[in-house]
Amino acid sequence: MQTAADAGDAAALLAAVPAGRRVALVDPRFVGHVHALRLGLTDPRFAAATVPGALTAQPEARGALLRALRRTTAAVGAGTPVVAPDTDPAPEDRTVPGRIAVALEAEGTAVKRPELGSLTATVPTDAGARATAESARDEVDDEAVRLRSAVKAHDGFFTTFAISPYSRYIARWCARRGLTPNQVTTASLITALVAAGAAATGTRGGYVAAGILLLVSFVLDCTDGQLARYSLQYSTMGAWLDATFDRAKEYAYYAGLAIGAVRGGDDVWVLALGAMVLQACRHVVDFSFNEANHDAVANTSPTAALSDKLDSVGWTVWARRMIVLPIGERWAMIAVLTALTTPRIVFYALLVGCSLAACYTTAGRLLRSLTRRASRTDRAAQALADLADSGPLAQGVAAVAPGLRGAFTAPAVALLGTLVMIGGALFLPYGSWLTVAAAAVYVVLSGLAVARPLKGALDWLVPPFFRAAEYVTILVLAARSDAPHAVPAAFGLVSAVAYHHYDTVYRIRGGTGAPPHWLVRTIGGHEGRTTLVAVLAAVLTHASGFTTVLTALAVAVALVVLVESIRFWVSSSAPAVHDEGELA
Repeated sequence: MQTAADAGDAAALLAAVPAGRRVALVDPRFVGHVHALRLGLTDPRFAAATVPGALTAQPEARGALLRALRRTTAAVGAGTPVVAPDTDPAPEDRTVPGRIAVALEAEGTAVKRPELGSLTATVPTDAGARATAESARDEVDDEAVRLRSAVKAHDGFFTTFAISPYSRYIARWCARRGLTPNQVTTASLITALVAAGAAATGTRGGYVAAGILLLVSFVLDCTDGQLARYSLQYSTMGAWLDATFDRAKEYAYYAGLAIGAVRGGDDVWVLALGAMVLQACRHVVDFSFNEANHDAVANTSPTAALSDKLDSVGWTVWARRMIVLPIGERWAMIAVLTALTTPRIVFYALLVGCSLAACYTTAGRLLRSLTRRASRTDRAAQALADLADSGPLAQGVAAVAPGLRGAFTAPAVALLGTLVMIGGALFLPYGSWLTVAAAAVYVVLSGLAVARPLKGALDWLVPPFFRAAEYVTILVLAARSDAPHAVPAAFGLVSAVAYHHYDTVYRIRGGTGAPPHWLVRTIGGHEGRTTLVAVLAAVLTHASGFTTVLTALAVAVALVVLVESIRFWVSSSAPAVHDEGELA
């Protein structure tokens, strides 16, 4: 830290700092909480940020900062300490850091102004103002505010009241010992995998240990995000780990329960895969709806207004958060039922609970979509097209087919294709080439559904219909197969494909767009993979080779998507955002 005598000296000192380092400019008269400075000067997610009396710039904003500082120096005089004339409209902009922040924004550089709440950050101009500021600072416990802000603002009932009251202190303990959120995230994953291994023993002791370890894993899962917020340690790798490990932990636990049940003489692999399919489809409904509407213009839905009104009543907030069976409630239910009952009961409870939650959330989103009057942007339409995951077959149909007009045409065509595909897999003789014909119809209808931009009121339903068609078809064909271990192989295949779909979601959320087109073409798109599985079921009707090819396909898809995903998330192009996660 160096002290500048005036604005001109500050410009010279900043220019001497190596180009790859973050710099900060703080008015020497600053009075406030240390955590206010942390929020303003150490958050890695923003190129430039400011609080009253302080400003920071990442390397990418250094050039703009120096230009703004030189313009400010010219305006107030090189020998002027740090105060601008009292005629400036905003008091917080009268200091050199404040004036530079305004100049940066005028040049087109976004400057983050974090919400400080009860924290104090000010630059007093006389002794009276300083005494008032110091009194306000001393009345607020800086550390208590920091601990409170470490907890996610909107969370489930179980997480809010059973985990966060003490996990925030674990987060502080980790921060004081130099542990990083990524290390805690990895510990959470390892704990969950050990829990899955304990469940796979198929013994009562193993199930009890699995339930306890799953709750420990969830505590660590809450702690990693709280540690990131407490110490402002956000990173691209952390975003990727946090975004993917929750699903990996939950689905690995499902597999562990299924293995344990088989050891106990009860084959529940179909239920395990069904629970995973239902949960993945629930997520894509959430993601698709949010992406379709997050930047919608003129949203006037009375359903949304009613929802906001309900959120003003305390008990309805928690009831509505619990009814969707978010991750905290879901994992608590899984842990308790694992310890006290059997894997079959665990999966029955999951299927029933998640089905009710899916009906509730989907019905609400349908009502919002049908009663809103808003224009969907091109970005939202592109996000839906990316989430659809259309491969070469569907894209080929879309390229030659005329776009079908009508407000609800795209979701209706996608739903028809889904029903044809799932119906063929369910009701046609297993191994029949008629199922392959159904897949061909599905390909054509999938192409027609995406032939026009997805800007209709219900077009966000298209990606969930495609996910259901693919996942359920794989599940049904594997379950109807006589090949041994076909369903566990299908579990692996759906896991690999689901990872690709989650990866697509989090790339879009980060503002970097979907995975490259070559990746989607290489793994065939949803319609290509569905058709391939239907063909394999017809060709390998009476052979155990169906399990082998499903396993090989799962490995191939997993290798391609994981290598590309890891390459992206550790690259400089990955978004430096910490994912707050979905309640579901």
